Amino acid sequence: MPNSSEQVLVAGVDSSTQSVKVVVRDAGSGELIREGRASHPDGTEVDPAHWWSALNEAIAQAGGLSDVQAISIGGQQHGMVALDEHGVVIRPALLWNDTRSAESAVTLNTECGGSSAIAKAVGSSLVASFTASKVRWLADNEPQNANRVAAIALPHDWLSWKLSGSTDLKDLFTDRSDASGTGYFDSVTSEYRHDIFAKALKSDREVVLPRIVGPNQFGATTADGLKIGAGAGDNAAAALGVGAQPGDVVVSLGTSGTAFAVSETPTHEGTGTVAGFADATGRFLPLVCTLNAARIMDAATKILGVDFDELAALALSAEPGAHGLTLLPYFEGERTPNRPHATGVFAGMNLSNSTQENIARAMIEGMLCGLADAVDALVQLGVDVKRVLLVGGAAKNPAVAPIASALFGREVLLPPPGEYVADGAAKQAAWALLGGETPPTWNFGDVEKFSSAPTPEVLRQYRELRDRTEGW
Repeated sequence: MPNSSEQVLVAGVDSSTQSVKVVVRDAGSGELIREGRASHPDGTEVDPAHWWSALNEAIAQAGGLSDVQAISIGGQQHGMVALDEHGVVIRPALLWNDTRSAESAVTLNTECGGSSAIAKAVGSSLVASFTASKVRWLADNEPQNANRVAAIALPHDWLSWKLSGSTDLKDLFTDRSDASGTGYFDSVTSEYRHDIFAKALKSDREVVLPRIVGPNQFGATTADGLKIGAGAGDNAAAALGVGAQPGDVVVSLGTSGTAFAVSETPTHEGTGTVAGFADATGRFLPLVCTLNAARIMDAATKILGVDFDELAALALSAEPGAHGLTLLPYFEGERTPNRPHATGVFAGMNLSNSTQENIARAMIEGMLCGLADAVDALVQLGVDVKRVLLVGGAAKNPAVAPIASALFGREVLLPPPGEYVADGAAKQAAWALLGGETPPTWNFGDVEKFSSAPTPEVLRQYRELRDRTEGW
C-alpha cells in the first residue's frame, strides 16, 4: 500500500460504443487531476484495433500514465472479440447493438432447454446482444472463422490484455460483471458454463475464456509497473462510480438506455426482459436495456434543426403527452421488448399537434417511456426501489430529468455531470491499490432533485402504441 503522505494517482477508462474516456484521479480523495478522450468509428461491427489506437490517443491527451500507479478499464458489454491461436483478431468485433444474431439467440435458447432454463443457468434469457448469440452466429454463418477461434474476449478484456503487453491468450482476464453478460457465465458460482459455450460454438474443443479476477484485485502489471485492475462492464462501472447501493435504481442514458439496480441477491427472469448480471463489488445487478436512448435526441435535433438546449426548451413548453403525439423509438430495432427488426413509429399526428414543441416532447417522452417500463420490470421482479438516479450523456439535457420524474412517478436524483463509467473504473483501481473491504467513497458534488406531477396517461398512450405495433 502506498505511503499515505504521497499523492497516489489512478486511472479509469470508459471504452464505450461511440468513444473512449480516460480520467486520472487521486486515489484517496477522488479529485480529478486530468482527463482525455477520443472517438470510436460508427457501426455495429468494429475492428478492435480502432479501440486500441483511440485508447492510446485518449491516454496521451490525459497526460500519459507515467505517474499513475493503477488503472482499470470499463467497457461496452457483450461485444465478441474472436482471437486465433496467435492472439490475432479473426474478424471485426460484433457489438452489443448488432442485431444479426437475433435468430441465433432464439435457436440457442431452445437448444439449452428454453428461455426459463437458460435464465436459471446464467441469469438471463439470451437475446441478440449477448456474446453467446454472436458466437453462434459466427458458427452458423462464418464456419471457417469459427474454426480458427482459440479465445473469445469482450472489449474491456481485450483492451486490458493489450495494455498488459502480453501476447499469451492464457493471460486474458475479466471480472464477474462483464462475464455475466456473455450468456455462458453463472454469476452465482462465478464459473463459466462451458456446456453452453460449446453449444454456441457448435464445438466442444478447448477455447480460452478470460479468467475471472476479483473486484478489488489486479489482473496484470505492465512492464513499466502499472497495475491493471479487473475492469468491469460499463453499467457495473457506472453503478460503482455513482456509488449506488441496494435500493438504488440507476437509469443510464447513453447510446443505449439501461435501468439497473444493485441487489444482494441474484435474479433469474426467463422472458428476456430483465438480465441477471453481476455488479463490480461482488453483488448483483439486475438490468433492463433498451437499444435506443441518446441517439433519439440526436435525431430530434436533426429533425427539428435545433441544438440540444433549444430541444429542451421546446419540449418543456409542450403539454405532457404532446397533445396525443407519441413516438415508439425503435430506430435501431429494440432489445426490450425483443424486436430486433422493428423501426420507429410516430403515431397520433394531426394538423393541430404537428408543432416543433410537440415533436420535441414526444421524442423525449418516447425515449424515457421505455425506461419507465424498465423500472417497472425491476419492481415486478421484487426490487425495492428507494431512489432513482439519472446518469449518462442525455441526462444532462435540461428537459430529461423533469420529464423522467413525471413518467417514473418518483423523485429523480441527478448527480453532477461526470464520466461515471470511467470514474467507477478509477474507483475500482483505487480499491485494489489501497485495500479495504469496500470501495473508497468519493464525493463528486451536490445531487439535484426533481419531482414532477406524475403523468400516467402518457405511459398509457405509449403502451397502447407499443402493444398495437407488436409483430410489425
